[in-house]
Amino acid sequence: MTGSRLETATAHTLSLRVDEWNGHLPGQHIDVRLTAPDGYQAVRSYSLAAPADDGVIEITVQRLPGGEVSAFLTDIAMIGDQLEIRGPLGNWFVWDQDDPSPVLLVAGGSGVVPLMSMIRARDRADIQTPLRLVHSVRTPQDRIYGDELTRLAAQAGGPSVTWLYTRTAPTTETRPPGRLRPSDLDDGSNWTSGATPICFVCGPTGFVEEAANHLLAAGHHADRIRTERFGGR
Repeated sequence: MTGSRLETATAHTLSLRVDEWNGHLPGQHIDVRLTAPDGYQAVRSYSLAAPADDGVIEITVQRLPGGEVSAFLTDIAMIGDQLEIRGPLGNWFVWDQDDPSPVLLVAGGSGVVPLMSMIRARDRADIQTPLRLVHSVRTPQDRIYGDELTRLAAQAGGPSVTWLYTRTAPTTETRPPGRLRPSDLDDGSNWTSGATPICFVCGPTGFVEEAANHLLAAGHHADRIRTERFGGR
């Protein structure tokens, strides 16, 4: 491990140098395996948060109460520690940067991590594909990558970024706190005329199912909606 930085009170981004890393696609993940002195092993999957940079990859880990692996990675692991990983993995929940279709990203909580990989890949490649992120969080303090997303959204041709708050919203927010609503996804201002966006939805199972149903009801085709769910880590 070459670095660690705090994203929120419970989310850390870890930088890992991997020998002979041949790159990965935006949206892919890795498996991290920890082995205890008594031989007990635990494996968890973590989305890659950014394109590789000279053999260094990044994952963002949300510490969960009672989480075996997440607690170790966020609270115990130190720079210089070696981790056993496998990957990159996954070929379905990936963004093809050569596809000119608009992109709609819908995230619940730490489900923003693989979507941030897509946003960063778009920015680094200077791609002008229209892209919109809708990120549902509990409070403003739970906005992973908040400052970076604000900066990217302010750039000419940058992504459109919308935060939704389920518990506490900023005083300047006109939308009252609450769960994802169909109207939250009904914004075609970032799409070119007649274009059909490809949608990526990531988050807890209930959130993903709700978001996918909203998209289907709004007329999005099922084969243009890609979903990824996560559980305890």
